[in-house]
Amino acid sequence: MHIDILTLFPEMFDGVLNHSIMKRAQDKGAFSCQTINFREYTTNKHNKVDDYPYGGGAGLVLTPQPIFDAIEAIRPEGHEKTRVILMCPQGEPYTQAKAEELSKEDQLIFICGHYEGYDERIRQELVTDEISIGDYVLTGGELGAMVVMDSVVRLLPDVLGNEQSASEDSFSSGLLEHPHYTRPAEFRGQHVPDVLLSGNHAKIAEWRHYESLKRTFMRRPDLLEQRELTDQEQKWVHKWKKS
Repeated sequence: MHIDILTLFPEMFDGVLNHSIMKRAQDKGAFSCQTINFREYTTNKHNKVDDYPYGGGAGLVLTPQPIFDAIEAIRPEGHEKTRVILMCPQGEPYTQAKAEELSKEDQLIFICGHYEGYDERIRQELVTDEISIGDYVLTGGELGAMVVMDSVVRLLPDVLGNEQSASEDSFSSGLLEHPHYTRPAEFRGQHVPDVLLSGNHAKIAEWRHYESLKRTFMRRPDLLEQRELTDQEQKWVHKWKKS
């Protein structure tokens, strides 16, 4: 996969791209990335990329010309269907399912804006996906793009040391992840559940499923509304509702 990031502040991505999973993924050749300061594409004699909104109002709006020219320069000819992602509080709420969908693409282009917003023609003509990482407003789209990139890159083949890790993450199965324990078996009077020390893999899998469903029921019951529960899961949920 190749990722292009259109931003006025490319240096913001240095830390994210040069550490941890993101760096290792690049070293493995799982993905490549370039940050592009779209100010370099402006034809404005004062090097401006924003202007006052028609009709008045507070703030400044990103002009279409630099964004259009930058995308046309980096998107290969004949690849008009390349996913162009606009980080925007008006976009669809970001989910693990969306991360899995994007991880199957060969190229992603992120547009990170600042100021009051974008000229609407950018949305209409260039953008394929508008994504929001939450119902709040950030100074710019850079932090949101970092979140999406991280969640997508970790799903690429051979990025994680254990391929099962991604599939067992919270939300990948539609449930929150089960509790985890490690050594020592007893710490300050708190003990690891006996089943995890039993060596009985079937019982361990059942315990993890039970705890995953219970944690989802207690913390994010809205997720269960989207899930078709098995007979056993229904029995467990019924028990918790009664308790």
